[in-house]
Amino acid sequence: MEEPLALHPVKLYVYDLSKGMARRLSPLMLGKSTHTSIIVHKDEFFYGSGGISSCAPGGTLLGPPDSVVDLGNTEVTEEIFLEYLSSLGESMFRGESYNLFEHNCNTFSNEVAQFLTGRKIPSYITDLPAEVLATPFGQALRPLLDSIQIQPPGGNTFSRHNGQS
Repeated sequence: MEEPLALHPVKLYVYDLSKGMARRLSPLMLGKSTHTSIIVHKDEFFYGSGGISSCAPGGTLLGPPDSVVDLGNTEVTEEIFLEYLSSLGESMFRGESYNLFEHNCNTFSNEVAQFLTGRKIPSYITDLPAEVLATPFGQALRPLLDSIQIQPPGGNTFSRHNGQS
């Protein structure tokens, strides 16, 4: 009889980068500024202008997440997952590919969640950039906002050789 594959929990950490200020100032201006990461195999993985990074869960300077979404479980082993991340880091999710609205931490979290669980992250997160750009204020600020590069401090840049550099 074959041994069943181990199941590994997959979580989405959601951080409000404005720490509530965007909501208090005016949701019509910019809406909520959200950073996400994937927690699996006892580490937190995220994407920013420095590429793919990892740390202990809650180990960036952002501190603990504002909310946690249970994405289910995965049978993907840590070894296969790290190989997958390496390939993403060399192709779709290089640091220079980062764009605040079109290719960001939420894009990364969504891609990784689908690989691990077959499910997307909640649409209220992935729809945020379009909602921001639909506002007059978002349109006026787009040239400035397009130049912003976000890399949450406190993580280690991911590399193929040992999982982290």
